[in-house]
Amino acid sequence: MTDIIAQGQEWLAALLIWFDERLLSYQTLAQLGIIFLLWGLSIGLGRLSRLLLPHGLDRFDWYRRLKPQLSPLYDLVIWLFFLVAAKTLADQQQVAAYALNIAINLVLAWIVIRLVTGLIESREVARLVRSFAWTLAALNIVGWLKPLIDFLDSVTFSLGQGHVSILGFLGGILTLVFLIWLALVVTKFLEDWLRKIPAINPSARVLLSKVARIFLIAAAFLFAVSSVGIDLTVFAVFGGAIGVGLGFGLQKVVSNFVSGVILLMDRSIKPGDVVEISGTYGRINKLAGRYTSVISRDGREHLIPNEDMVTQTVVNWTFSHRMVRRHLPLGISYKSDVDLAIALMIEAAEEVPRILDDPAPRVLIKGFGDNAIDLELRVWIQDAKNGVSNVASEVYYKIWQKFNANNVEFPYPQRDIHIVSREKSAITPESISDLAPE
Repeated sequence: MTDIIAQGQEWLAALLIWFDERLLSYQTLAQLGIIFLLWGLSIGLGRLSRLLLPHGLDRFDWYRRLKPQLSPLYDLVIWLFFLVAAKTLADQQQVAAYALNIAINLVLAWIVIRLVTGLIESREVARLVRSFAWTLAALNIVGWLKPLIDFLDSVTFSLGQGHVSILGFLGGILTLVFLIWLALVVTKFLEDWLRKIPAINPSARVLLSKVARIFLIAAAFLFAVSSVGIDLTVFAVFGGAIGVGLGFGLQKVVSNFVSGVILLMDRSIKPGDVVEISGTYGRINKLAGRYTSVISRDGREHLIPNEDMVTQTVVNWTFSHRMVRRHLPLGISYKSDVDLAIALMIEAAEEVPRILDDPAPRVLIKGFGDNAIDLELRVWIQDAKNGVSNVASEVYYKIWQKFNANNVEFPYPQRDIHIVSREKSAITPESISDLAPE
């Protein structure tokens, strides 16, 4: 620890000497003032160029495609032009231009990095890469990069039976981030490739993509750790602790994950299936590691734990095939023509586009109730994902119209009330006395 403090003090002293020799002179301070003055002037001219220049270049296709990347660089390019002009003037006057040289290199590095990172789709990732790359470039330009690397490499700490420097630790973190990003990119490419192969069912696609993602991320972690110089046997105790924690504290999480793997392997449900579980009816949108996403007909997305999908009863409307039969009960009055009612019900079903012609709709007489003849219309559909209640509503509405147009009566409760009357008997004092106790 004492050696680390001494090295830090030595590096800090060298840094202060650099500031005193390079920046705290009148000549350098004057150059810094010129640099910031030119920066303000370039901002004003850059805003003016954004208003005037694009109107003349918008007719070119190449400029319209590159405008998002070129527009933020107007002020930087103008600033670089001014700095180069000031540097040329200083060289003609034989004036040392140390600060101007650094400013020119920094601005040029920023322009190049900005153009390269403009190819990254994610703005957050592009901003992070841009900041990191420019920081390294700036340290290299001012001459601090090599001393900083030497200092970080000299500071070490013990980890298990080996020693790891701060530089190696930071390098391992950067390697891990890069490899995880690369693993996600490869996984995304694999998912797109599997999606183009019709012979692979959706469950197998999800299973393969998840296995590939887990394998690549684990390999990235192990490679990053080994690149630092850490012996992997150090994680033996740590891995055992994780196993105990998973066994006791994360039972539900592990159970849901294992259940998700089981669902993918047995293919009982897959993305696109229409299921019903615990009163939730909808289409499976995604099979995640912890939950199954089910989107209902009202647009709500239910995140159901995978354990419930394995242990509870799940009605899969599209497990073996897409055809679903609907039972639509209906009653008619005893006064109505049964044959006519059956024909009208079949006719109403055939007018609904979603109902299949093969198997054809049919009507059964289910029984004779107290007030009606109980009929049941049976129809088949093959797009249960679009809803099953709405097609029943449409059929009922057409039946209502046809029954009213053909005088087929709907039943209503009927009750016959029989009032039994009894003649009053004449009440006399003699009859009362006869009833009195002796």
